[in-house]
Amino acid sequence: MADKDGARNRVITKATTDSTLLGITSTSKDGKMIDPDVESVADNDIPDVRDSDIKRKQVFSGWQLWWLAYQSTGVIYGDIGTSPLYVYSSTFSSNPSYDDILGALSLIIWTLTLIVTIKYVLIVLWADDAGEGGTFAMYQLLSRYCNIIRSDPKSVNTIRMERYKSTDLRKTNLSIRTFLENSNAAHLILKLTAVLGVSLIMADGLLTPAQSVLGAIQGLEVVHENITKPTIIGSSCGILVLLFSIQPLGITKLSSTFAPIVMIWLIIFNFGFGIYNIAKYDHSVLKAFSPYYAGLYFVRYGTEGWKSLGGILLAFTGVEALFADIGAFSAKAVRISWLSIAYPCLLVAYIGQAAYISVDPSAYSNPFFKTVPKGTLYPSLVIAVLAAVVASQALITSTFQLLAQVMNSSYFPHITMIYTSDKFHGQVYIPIANWVMLVGTVIVTAVYNNTTSLGNAYGFCVILVSFITTNMVSIVAIVVWRLHWTLVLALWLPFATLDGLYLSAAATKIPDGAWFTLILGLLLSSLFVLWRYGKENQWKAERSGPADISALVTRAEDGSWTLPGGRSLTTIKGIAIFFDKAGEGVPNVYEEFLRKFEALPDIQVFLHMRALARPYVEEDEKFEIMRTSLPNAYRIIVRHGYNDVVVTEGLGDLVYAKLKQFILSTPMRCVPNDAAVSTSISFPEDSSGNSAQQQQGLEEKTDVRVERRLTSLEAAFEAQTIYMVGKEQMRLVKAHNNILKRAVLSVFLWVRDNTRAKVASMRIPVDKLVEVGFVKEI
Repeated sequence: MADKDGARNRVITKATTDSTLLGITSTSKDGKMIDPDVESVADNDIPDVRDSDIKRKQVFSGWQLWWLAYQSTGVIYGDIGTSPLYVYSSTFSSNPSYDDILGALSLIIWTLTLIVTIKYVLIVLWADDAGEGGTFAMYQLLSRYCNIIRSDPKSVNTIRMERYKSTDLRKTNLSIRTFLENSNAAHLILKLTAVLGVSLIMADGLLTPAQSVLGAIQGLEVVHENITKPTIIGSSCGILVLLFSIQPLGITKLSSTFAPIVMIWLIIFNFGFGIYNIAKYDHSVLKAFSPYYAGLYFVRYGTEGWKSLGGILLAFTGVEALFADIGAFSAKAVRISWLSIAYPCLLVAYIGQAAYISVDPSAYSNPFFKTVPKGTLYPSLVIAVLAAVVASQALITSTFQLLAQVMNSSYFPHITMIYTSDKFHGQVYIPIANWVMLVGTVIVTAVYNNTTSLGNAYGFCVILVSFITTNMVSIVAIVVWRLHWTLVLALWLPFATLDGLYLSAAATKIPDGAWFTLILGLLLSSLFVLWRYGKENQWKAERSGPADISALVTRAEDGSWTLPGGRSLTTIKGIAIFFDKAGEGVPNVYEEFLRKFEALPDIQVFLHMRALARPYVEEDEKFEIMRTSLPNAYRIIVRHGYNDVVVTEGLGDLVYAKLKQFILSTPMRCVPNDAAVSTSISFPEDSSGNSAQQQQGLEEKTDVRVERRLTSLEAAFEAQTIYMVGKEQMRLVKAHNNILKRAVLSVFLWVRDNTRAKVASMRIPVDKLVEVGFVKEI
């Protein structure tokens, strides 16, 4: 972590000396060279953090970028793109006058322009964290630029701190950063706000499919007025089941399939029909581009006009998907697809509907199907239903993206997550979440059964996320982008005011259905925060052990190895592979093994699996091996991508082969500290020519030691290879925890015990697998 005065480089990484990587030992405290086969040395095996370990934003250009823009059209804009099906019907409760239509249309035009285009597309999309979007990504971004990050030991080596020096910040910017770093309350509020934003978007994942599909299926009433509500609900539920059933195909296949549907829907049935209605019925509605009519709308209706914003805001529901889904498509692709297709098509669609409603006010009740040109009702119905199915995809994809973020940041138990593309690294599918969402969406559809009541619940969720985003991106602008506070304030004020107007109007709908999303969001937030709090206490308990091996195992005067207290260690034949979670220091499973069995295996391997955010890791950078201070003890770091399979039945053979290669290729000689980075050693010549003799003697000694290590390795491999896995139990210490803390941690421990992966699922020989049980107190 950086010190409080910021006197640290902007880019901070962990580093090790080259001597560690080469397996070369250092000198003892008195400066004498050490023979590791004779004398114990300090444990200096801190693994290297390579630049390639850090997650980076994928950058696309050329045809690949345009292909992503095409794909994003098929996922992101299904939701906001189907809003013309129900916005006017949700805004008005009776036939509107011409002035009413102008006022509502002006509000729609300027809302799409200010909130979606300017705020989200041109500002918020820049606030990504290594290509990931959403409020939680902004919190992670701020954590890396402030001294407030607490990382899982498993992932700490894949996160780069980027805190600016104090001298690189203006006085006001520095004051705000210092406040965030030093105030626990501010940090907690920031965390809770970010988590709430994620939770509300996930709540959207239940409401969006229901809202969109019902909006389309209700168009059947235009064709046959006697169609019953149970038929509409049943058809909607059937479509939803089909939609969730095809999610395992992956985002690339789904988006490529859905994109033509959305583009036909937007370009022909919205833009095309909009132009037709404007030209045929009333082009005078184009004057709604003047914000004067939006202001006049509020002057005329006052409180009632303010309340009607709850219906207007449905015009930009789905805007949160623009930001949340950029991990799957990239911000550039989203900007291209919005500005070139979605934005102009939606503007023309709402203007065209207003033109028709101005001459037939009763058409507001079903604004899309009653305004389509004659003879196109049935094709419109088919495309509308298909587009509504696609609309559901936007928040389903967002839920997968955001749930992956919170899992990777230890705010949720790890469940099965499938990466569906080698080319686009952010595209994921989470099976359990998919089926839970299916059940929840079907229930919501059956209970709410119409778009008006659903809109009440849905709209509040969307605008609350928008308001949270406005505030968080303002903090990002000060701490990360280092903009002057006056510029940030000048941008924040109008957007916060606009969000506040919509939020206050949507809040009036809480008793009519919005309470559902609020409660669901709070429940999810509580679960995320509870799990994170429990994990932080778990990490604290796990850090209670010794920091290095030299504090755990020492060499006695007779040459034997002992534990603290003088207890001698016996020897066990074979290679023991200890699975190491952190990848540095003393693995808990190894510490407990020594204390319980008081024995050292012939060959000891601390194996750390380091997951990287890419599909594959090249073979030449996959394995990193280093010696520890114990004889015949090694640390192996295996870097792997999400499609690499490393833990298999042949893991023992692979470890043996890599160790043999390491011993043969690594120089094992005694060098002074200032020569530790060198792979060869030269001695100054004297008149007697002792340099050549010393060099020859050193080489002979090195050959003997290499041969001895190879012999030990081969003998151990022939004997057996066993895999040591820690089975950690957590025990709650009542004396040090108050009632509330005990209650929270008890829930965490119950969830932890029922969700963690079972050892039997590991792809290694079960008969060679040993669980070492131990208890940590929290």
